[in-house]
Amino acid sequence: MRLRRFTQVIIGLYCLVAFSSLALRADQPNQQKPLQVFILAGQSNMQGVGRVAADPNRNGGQGSLEYLVKNPASAARFKHTIDKDGNWLVRDDVWIWYLGRKGGLSVGYGAKQNHIGPEFQFGHVVGEHFQQQVLIIKTAWGGKSLTKDFRPPSAGGEVGPYYHEMVKHIHTVLANLKDHFPTYSGQGYQIAGFGWHQGWNDGLKMTAVDEYEQNMAHLINDLRKELGIKNLPVVIANSGFGGRKQKVDRRLGIMKAQAAVAQRAKFKGSVVTVETRDFFRPADVSPANQGYHWNANAETYFLIGNAMGQAMKKLVTSGPNK
Repeated sequence: MRLRRFTQVIIGLYCLVAFSSLALRADQPNQQKPLQVFILAGQSNMQGVGRVAADPNRNGGQGSLEYLVKNPASAARFKHTIDKDGNWLVRDDVWIWYLGRKGGLSVGYGAKQNHIGPEFQFGHVVGEHFQQQVLIIKTAWGGKSLTKDFRPPSAGGEVGPYYHEMVKHIHTVLANLKDHFPTYSGQGYQIAGFGWHQGWNDGLKMTAVDEYEQNMAHLINDLRKELGIKNLPVVIANSGFGGRKQKVDRRLGIMKAQAAVAQRAKFKGSVVTVETRDFFRPADVSPANQGYHWNANAETYFLIGNAMGQAMKKLVTSGPNK
């Protein structure tokens, strides 16, 4: 009788440990499946200058991420960005590499360490969507055009130096994952999508506007060829500076071109352009008033990243390769 009771206790303890282990793993990214890799690229608006810290001397801190987290009117929407102690959350299930800066997703991966860009909420969206570990490779530099700096090979003419830089960084990071992220366990990776937010510099001249759609199509085709992914999902965040009141023909032309790319028959179901004009915030509720760089408004960059992330989720779950 004692032996039977002892055996029952041992079996019970074994089951409890096994159940606890399974529950723990359920809360963790699946380390046996390939990393889901997303590439984000563009110019200064992909870099991101959304202010993190609130400056009370500038519109009472409005438009900063700190203000949005603490303001009762917006706190609920941004609560996932802080931990239980009110510090900025660091997501270990979403890694990011941005021109040498690397680690778990958090604030500080914008143009400077006191900024955020679209990567911030984009990372939260895809991180919640995937069970696997996520990696974001961000390649963005300020003041760059698609006509010249990012000019893709099939567009003809001299290939843009920053097209080469973007491709080089992608391959280098993926070839050295263990060096960049020591907890990487060798599970391999899958390039899941490409996000693009750019257009200001091309909107300076009508000649660049006129060729933007074709250049964007070339960029998508060339990257797909370079990465060996025929229908790589692509999300373009349009250049909605100035919001719905934008009247400059060059700016409107860039947005029209960005929308037209996604409507091409070849890209149906694999390329989406998201609207950003409704995310523009005026200077009187923002940390800056320069007009460009979205007035440094963190809410704007957050909403752009959210729109890109939501669109990417749909593409990766229902695209041509699924």
